[in-house]
Amino acid sequence: MIILPAIDIQNGQCVRLRQGDAKEATVYGSSPEAMAVKWEMEGARYLHVVDLDGAFRGSAVNRRAVEAICHATAIPVEVGGGIRTEEDVEAYLALGASRVILGSAAIEKEGFAAAMAKKYGPSRVAVSIDARGDVAASHGWTDGSGKKVIPFAEELVRSGVSTIIYTDISRDGMLTGPNFAMMEQLNRILGISLIASGGMAEAGDLQRLAAMGVWGAICGKALYEGRITMEDIRKIQEA
Repeated sequence: MIILPAIDIQNGQCVRLRQGDAKEATVYGSSPEAMAVKWEMEGARYLHVVDLDGAFRGSAVNRRAVEAICHATAIPVEVGGGIRTEEDVEAYLALGASRVILGSAAIEKEGFAAAMAKKYGPSRVAVSIDARGDVAASHGWTDGSGKKVIPFAEELVRSGVSTIIYTDISRDGMLTGPNFAMMEQLNRILGISLIASGGMAEAGDLQRLAAMGVWGAICGKALYEGRITMEDIRKIQEA
């Protein structure tokens, strides 16, 4: 299983939110680029980067910071937040991102995610399903879409989108453990490459996801606060 340290960018800083609330941010560093280099040097194999300002505003805000991360590191970087058009997808891939993450655009523009996966390759396009209960949210997690998680994920995979990032918003940044029940259901979808997100609290959570056969997991607040270490991550990735 690949474990991706999370770098969330708000106002040019590296932060973590509680339950997706922009007003509940904890700053962990003034330089997202330096944080990315730190995680790479300590053994990260992939980075998960989100332009939080872009997610809430609907367009790229911290693109220069993302570009700096891509240029400063040699490992793959996936990027999300405010990617709503094909021009946005092209721009981030041109900056050096290995994969772009679609959220609101995948929900609101029928066929958009499938078209991007077909044009750029399924390994370069992911869809983030961020859910309140079993309903996907959009616009920086502020709006409900009416789309149920499992049927939406099945529809995406049938259309050619293989990489799905699932986050239980109620658990994100809360250190309560991920929603294993939903992860199990999603991971049964034939052809899915599931990335688990939201609520990682200890190395045991990552070990349990690895045992389930989940493709990847995103680690944020627990990593920044030392509850999970890069040594833990290296051991799980090498197992």
